[in-house]
Amino acid sequence: MPETGYPWPIETARLDNGLRVVVSEDRSASVVAVNLWYDVGSRHEPEGQTGFAHLFEHLMFEGSVNVAKTEHMRLVQGSGGSLNATTNPDRTNYFETLPSEHLALAIWLEADRMGGLVPALTQETLDNQREVVKNERRQRYENVPYGDAWLRLLPLLYPPGHPYHHATIGSMADLDAADLATFQAFHTTYYAPNNAVLTVVGDASPQEVFGLAERYFGGLPPRPDIPAAPDGRVVPATGVPVRETVTTDVPAPRVYLAHRTHPFGGPGYDAVTVLATILGSGRGSRLYQRLADGARLVQPDSISAFGIDLAHAPAPLIVTATARDGVTAEQVEAGLTEVLDEVADGVADAELDRARALLTTAWWRQLASVDGRADILGRHATQLGDPGRAGDRLSGWLAVTADQVTQLAAELLGPEDRATLTYLPEKEGTA
Repeated sequence: MPETGYPWPIETARLDNGLRVVVSEDRSASVVAVNLWYDVGSRHEPEGQTGFAHLFEHLMFEGSVNVAKTEHMRLVQGSGGSLNATTNPDRTNYFETLPSEHLALAIWLEADRMGGLVPALTQETLDNQREVVKNERRQRYENVPYGDAWLRLLPLLYPPGHPYHHATIGSMADLDAADLATFQAFHTTYYAPNNAVLTVVGDASPQEVFGLAERYFGGLPPRPDIPAAPDGRVVPATGVPVRETVTTDVPAPRVYLAHRTHPFGGPGYDAVTVLATILGSGRGSRLYQRLADGARLVQPDSISAFGIDLAHAPAPLIVTATARDGVTAEQVEAGLTEVLDEVADGVADAELDRARALLTTAWWRQLASVDGRADILGRHATQLGDPGRAGDRLSGWLAVTADQVTQLAAELLGPEDRATLTYLPEKEGTA
């Protein structure tokens, strides 16, 4: 298998109604992955409608014109398949992996809920799923130590009015305030064939997939006036760092340092990905070596450095660690800051080689499964306009040089425009 690229065929088509169809045939197993990406996420949500895209991630499983409530899950799982959905600021995706003999079923199910959810949506279903989302917010964000970090970091990184200012979970007040007609209008606006990419990877020919897509999606009308998301590419640099300190029920101090970098998909973000790997991936990373093994300031399993793959604004690079017993938040922040400052002075060849090896392994691990490949192709088609650009991802990482990493660190990881989020245990915060 080659080191770079995407070594399976990719064929594409566009239906008359605008639906883009991507097929990557692989006959090695009698399995197909069906992945439908909608170009709608929290960045598209108008003021007063935050959380709508995420709520529809739930509603899309609650029945459509020809499929009863929960029947979508029952049909896929009863056919030996698995399924799920996710939402982020850039998109919503729905996906199934199942035996290839049931490909037609999966494509029909996706088409039916694209075109048939609104007529089937009832006030009872809407009210029920609003409560599910509220419970999810409590379980994932509010009642988990450090769980609301992402909700707090986004407003620190992006000003009010920016499309990435709010998280996908949205505002519970917005969800409560909207009536059934408002939710129906949101779905009608964004869940249209010309705002979606259907990707099928595995044991199916392009001709078979294109035919099924035409059969089941072809009759759905396009939406001619889908509003563009607000432009978030420019975030004015204030030159003033921002910070928030949260005193709450957490077991130990934790610090997050966040910086805006480059959008996902270009050479700048490829360098961010390599830098994050050098900083925080595993025991050989610089943060681990310096702050866990060396100074012993932080808990080893708490160290992390990662980019968020957002494509329509400067994406964040986040570095975080949790203090060991007896270590203060100030000491952790000073240690993290020192390591970030030192990266601007240079990275060793061994660090760069290690990062390249880790990224290569991670890339091929994701591509080893048909569902991983379908998601990668859907991502590149939706966010970058071309599924074939997936073949550039690994080669882009491997092409990053030590000089590019140090230059990136010098330009973007300084204290200017840094967002710092600190959690303090209640007993420490009141001491």
